[in-house]
Amino acid sequence: MTRVAVMGECMIELSHLDERTLALGYAGDVYNVAVSLARWGAEVAFVSRLGDDHHSAAMLEAWRAEGLDTGLTDQLPGYAPGLYMIRTDEVGERSFTYWRSASPARELLADDAHAEHVRAGLAGTEWLLLSGISLSLLSDAAHARLLALLDALTAAGTRVAFDSNYRPAGWPDAATAAARIDAVLARTSLALPTLDDEQALHGDADAQATLQRIAALGVEEVVVKLGADGALVQGELVPAEPDVDVVDTTGAGDAFNAGYLHARLAGLAPTAAAAEGARLAATVLRHRGAIVPAEEMPAPPALA
Repeated sequence: MTRVAVMGECMIELSHLDERTLALGYAGDVYNVAVSLARWGAEVAFVSRLGDDHHSAAMLEAWRAEGLDTGLTDQLPGYAPGLYMIRTDEVGERSFTYWRSASPARELLADDAHAEHVRAGLAGTEWLLLSGISLSLLSDAAHARLLALLDALTAAGTRVAFDSNYRPAGWPDAATAAARIDAVLARTSLALPTLDDEQALHGDADAQATLQRIAALGVEEVVVKLGADGALVQGELVPAEPDVDVVDTTGAGDAFNAGYLHARLAGLAPTAAAAEGARLAATVLRHRGAIVPAEEMPAPPALA
């Protein structure tokens, strides 16, 4: 069984059932990937921080019910999880409102002791997934600790997967975001960017420009997600699933990441892995919220 870790934030997710009725769930970009991978048989650890309130306790219970290893998530007194609300328009496109300025996940790698605890706990991990949202949570000192952590882990054989997932509202400015993201990409084996994000941050002309720019940083494998147009994989366009009745686009890119990474772990070639990512993304698109009911998950390819 493959050991994967994800590092980042899980939040309370409130989605509108109607104008005044909300459904409560738990979601976050790397958490969404973790759930899919665990449901498909990978051993997955979630590296995060929570509070000591009722919602933090309920989150931990939900994560463990999904089969996630929570040994690298600790609880900080006086904190409570971040929260976001989703609204979807008539074609399923979503918009978000966040309440997360005091999220306990912002205390990731907040001191040398926590960084060492995480490094020791991740020893032997085959893959570590993180995202631009994960980076946006960190202080400057914590970001420096992250780079040292990645250097130590990759030197010991861990491979890094990274989705730049650029959300301007989470950053003080675009220059800071670009610098931090590039520093992590320089330590990355698998990059899973989205063209719209890269155009917003770097002004890339097209997916090929994104692929070439990221590959020039030393990334071995670059997959550029194109939304409804599919994904560019090793210079080849892999189409999205056709004829999807979109209910909610929330989490579709995360689902692609999970499907792609799982398929690569199972030994599939990159283009075949992208087709698996598209298949899982289509399932998520047909449902409200970032995570589909477990019973409606499609069957994955078997892990090698």
